[in-house]
Amino acid sequence: MLDTATASGGLEACGLLLGTGDRIEAATIAGNVSADAARRFEIDPAHLIAAHRAARGGGATILGYWHSHPSGLAEPSPTDAAMADPDGRVWAIVAGEAIRWFRAGPHGALHGRFDPIAAVFDPD
Repeated sequence: MLDTATASGGLEACGLLLGTGDRIEAATIAGNVSADAARRFEIDPAHLIAAHRAARGGGATILGYWHSHPSGLAEPSPTDAAMADPDGRVWAIVAGEAIRWFRAGPHGALHGRFDPIAAVFDPD
């Protein structure tokens, strides 16, 4: 995630967090199809659909999402909060050399949507 975010050329990088149960085992790299990729992310629907199909076939489940903030902080923005479902999924935010982890819920401490959590996956 760090390498991909660094190589993104100032655009938001993004992907999925996959695993089993509540254990994240992999972070994928997805295309950012947002019309404003310097300030927003939208995971390529084909990548998302392929991950759902793989999970139905016995593969890892989508446990969450990650994206970068190339010129911001490693924490969810108000825009992230507005876009996030309060479904309990994990969000990893990458900025600079930092990765911070959050869980999306209905009454989160940050922007009413996210609660900070301990690191749940070591990308190295």
